[in-house]
Amino acid sequence: MGTLARSIQSISDIKFKEINLQRGQFIFLTRVFENPGINQIDLSNLLKVDKATTTKAMQKLVDEGYITKIRDEIDKRMWRLYPTDQAKSVYAMIIEEENRNISVCFSDLTEGEQQLVYRLVKKMRENIEQDWKKLKNF
Repeated sequence: MGTLARSIQSISDIKFKEINLQRGQFIFLTRVFENPGINQIDLSNLLKVDKATTTKAMQKLVDEGYITKIRDEIDKRMWRLYPTDQAKSVYAMIIEEENRNISVCFSDLTEGEQQLVYRLVKKMRENIEQDWKKLKNF
């Protein structure tokens, strides 16, 4: 699993370097694009990362012009995150690359094997999320 994750991460970092997305920032960008108005705490929980990591990634994405932060109308301490037009222009490319990686991973597997992998990975994700929630006291 680690080798698979690192390989995909490395490939993505190389592909996205041309659009000034640094290590792993594309994951943050896609989640903000898919959840406009999300706050940093919810984004951290969605991605299962600490708040400091999210803060650093968001600041870099703001600096690069991919994300805008708008103060929440009710809770003035909270910032809502929105994709910019620049983010919208690269989103399709990011998703296309993600789908390409999935296709490469599933190449030479039968339909049954693909379904089995999907079910097993889903179950593994659910198991680890429960453990993560216990550690985070959710």
